[in-house]
Amino acid sequence: MNQAMIEMQLVAVLVAAACALPGTFLVLRRVALMSDAISHTVLLGIVFGFMLVGDIRNPLLILFAALSGVLTVSLTELLLKTRRVKEDAAIALVFPALFSIAVIIINRNFANVHLDTDAVLLGELAFAPFNRAEFLGANLPKGVWIMGAVLLLNLGVIALFYKELKLATFDAALAAALGFAPALIHYGLMALVSVTAVGAFDHVGSILVIALMIAPPSAAYLLTDRLWRMLVYAVLIGAASAIAGYWVARTLNVNISGAMASMTGVFFLAAFLFAPERGLIAKLLQRTRRQRRFATEMLLVHLTRHENTEREAVENTLAHLTNELNWSEKLAHTAVDRAQSAGWITRQADRLLLTDRGRRVAYQVQMR
Repeated sequence: MNQAMIEMQLVAVLVAAACALPGTFLVLRRVALMSDAISHTVLLGIVFGFMLVGDIRNPLLILFAALSGVLTVSLTELLLKTRRVKEDAAIALVFPALFSIAVIIINRNFANVHLDTDAVLLGELAFAPFNRAEFLGANLPKGVWIMGAVLLLNLGVIALFYKELKLATFDAALAAALGFAPALIHYGLMALVSVTAVGAFDHVGSILVIALMIAPPSAAYLLTDRLWRMLVYAVLIGAASAIAGYWVARTLNVNISGAMASMTGVFFLAAFLFAPERGLIAKLLQRTRRQRRFATEMLLVHLTRHENTEREAVENTLAHLTNELNWSEKLAHTAVDRAQSAGWITRQADRLLLTDRGRRVAYQVQMR
């Protein structure tokens, strides 16, 4: 593995980590679509910034991009206040309009400038090692310096305002009552999303930015209930997606950003299926266990109701469970085997007899 390969992966990991941090709060706030909107509408801020400063590499463009992200959120909030449209519809109305304006301006005025929609949407990570800058005696790709700075900014803001972000995310009303200004926190978070998106444009494009902001935090959400763990898991999953995507792209000779975006989906699918508590398989197992437990408890209740009665010899048999209670043979055998292994019942030929422990359990079930 040569230096260029290492540098491309380093840039990708920095982008993934920087995107995962604010993306976690977008997922928790249920405004994931806002990342899609902002990652497109920042192009308008870049265009207006370029019109004023005349230099695509001027750092002021990041400020204009952040302002365009705030504009997107503000226009969306204005539409919501009319109560005429839902939040998803408001976002879908605002960002195509702003993005379209940016595209029209680029096509009419900057056809010969290195400022095009393909670069914004797709990016090209393979060029990252060739665009270098020296800082503190180290000569590294500009992507390392830019995304490293964005990552430090995101870490710093989240660390500094962790309590405020947490409270405003989970209970905005309480945050307002305590004087934390949840609206200001919301706009600040969206500005952070804008800065992160524009910082990643030249390297991975907005499509991968959206994937890295949403898929890793969504996967992390399935793995934990703790916010700080979710932040850590989101960063780790994003970094793993970036590295795995790079090697998939290299193996299959496909677009690097596309492969990385696909790998975020693979990691999310893995969490969706195999998460210990919230995964699909875990849910199915929990449902199966609940069904078996319910069937076993109903078996005990059934036996107590007919114990020492004239119909006990008929009712308290395995055949009756399948014929009269409409239980499948598998369910009946499972309930009986489970109750017998727990020491709640015994079997005498076809008859099912309660033990003292079984009676106590049945009594507890009936008293719930």
